[in-house]
Amino acid sequence: MHPEPPRTPGPPVVPERSSLREQVTRALRAALVGGELHPGVVYSAPVLAAEFGVSATPVREAMLDLAKEGLVETVRNKGFRVLGLSPRDVDELTEIRALIEIPVTVQVARTADRADLEPLRGLARETVRAARTGDLAAFGTADRAFHLALLALGGNRRLAETVGELRRRSLLSGLGRLAAAGRLVASAQEHERLLDLMLRRDPDGVAALLRTHLHRLPPDDATEAAPRVSGERPPSAVR
Repeated sequence: MHPEPPRTPGPPVVPERSSLREQVTRALRAALVGGELHPGVVYSAPVLAAEFGVSATPVREAMLDLAKEGLVETVRNKGFRVLGLSPRDVDELTEIRALIEIPVTVQVARTADRADLEPLRGLARETVRAARTGDLAAFGTADRAFHLALLALGGNRRLAETVGELRRRSLLSGLGRLAAAGRLVASAQEHERLLDLMLRRDPDGVAALLRTHLHRLPPDDATEAAPRVSGERPPSAVR
């Protein structure tokens, strides 16, 4: 009688705390995108935890994840300060994105076919829905997914990852300003127009529209807020 072969191990069980950490990280990132957490303000992990209805540990862990992304910084014995971008920072990030995204997207317009591009129309329409309802977090998620999916058609994975980080930083600063200026829906509608130009093999039109799209952010002469310990209500639910 042959010995019974060892059982194949099943998928690893994700600890509940790890899952909760991810949920809190997503919720905090959405709050940053939506402007509920403000640059220059110091937020206490226990205060945020009380609002989320969780312990302080997953909040601290989530904040450390966001610190690695350059979105917050630790303030000893106080909490975490949300980092803002100056107008110059935003301009520089936008220009770097333009230098990368425009030529790659133009090249994709020359080589991609309808089967490659049409699946992105759903993401384009999702940005419009999110813009019309004022859901900045959903807009940021769909917008980033749309542009990174376009860049992925160029075949350079690392380039798409680099642009993803640039977009994450600039969107945090820019979406609230776009919405306040009444330009968010117009920005969202440009996604489908961009797809239509690509399907028509119009590289000049693609380049012109994408440059307008990337530079749509309105000017902002406001200075960064002085750091302070926040007494404002943070978001109240982990989604």
